Amino acid sequence: MAPMADVTDFAFRALVAARGRPDVFWTEFVSADGLYHTREIQKIPDALNPLLRDLQFTEDQRPIVAQIFSSKPEMIAYAAKLIEKLKFDGVDLNMGCPDRSIEKQDAGAALIKNPKLAAEIIKAAQEASDLPVSVKTRIGYNKESFDEWLTALLEANPAAITLHLRTRKEMSAVPADWEQMKKAVEIRNKINPKVLLIGNGDVQDLEDARAKAAEFGCNGVMIGRAMFGNPWILNRQQPTINIQQKLDALIELAYGFEKISPPKNFAILKKHIKAFVTGFAGAADLRARLMETTSASELEKAIHLYT
Repeated sequence: MAPMADVTDFAFRALVAARGRPDVFWTEFVSADGLYHTREIQKIPDALNPLLRDLQFTEDQRPIVAQIFSSKPEMIAYAAKLIEKLKFDGVDLNMGCPDRSIEKQDAGAALIKNPKLAAEIIKAAQEASDLPVSVKTRIGYNKESFDEWLTALLEANPAAITLHLRTRKEMSAVPADWEQMKKAVEIRNKINPKVLLIGNGDVQDLEDARAKAAEFGCNGVMIGRAMFGNPWILNRQQPTINIQQKLDALIELAYGFEKISPPKNFAILKKHIKAFVTGFAGAADLRARLMETTSASELEKAIHLYT
């Protein structure tokens, strides 16, 4: 289950855990700098840091990996220690996010242009805790750069590397290039065969994931956007889901979302509304009404009026 900002929060993971568990859960990414500076500015213990909202989980969401980002090794070390204290199962370092605000911090995809710093960040996380440390990144910045970028990551010896099979420049505007995984596997086998490679990009469902793993030789596959509106996507039984079940799941998600503390803006749920309420007669009208709701109870009432 891919880490996705404002998507794979505590509430959505709970929805997925009850319907079709992945082999591994990932959290949304969290700023290591933010975790540290919020604590220092507010003079509060780690346990009271409001940013821990994005690092909540329950036992049915295990194994779970916390994803963090920063360009500062010392901040990564602090966050990795905290993540271990919170009893996560792993630490993942985001080195692929193309968001401009993240790149201005020299973090996310900006690290593709700075392999030396990326290696220092990995080492800082490894030395700070006993948890396995993984990396999620892209195949290059403006073009594929495995010889420099992937080689540097492999030499840093993370437990796993997830490759979003597009460059930073491509964003998601072109199809993911899964043929690149074959080259990545070859390089991995030469440099550091112990590192697991996970492929990511345009995976449609569980069957597609299995087929891609078999064809391209990676150790695992991460599913992202295809999970929108479909928390059953990883259910091994592949159940047939009707409209009522999808609407009930959306209601459950909305109530779960309201339990997140400190609270998040209810408007974040709009992307889920678009995903769940589509493909059936009257969907557009219902979706428009749900977009105007500001609470779980309002959303539930609007759905019950429709059904």
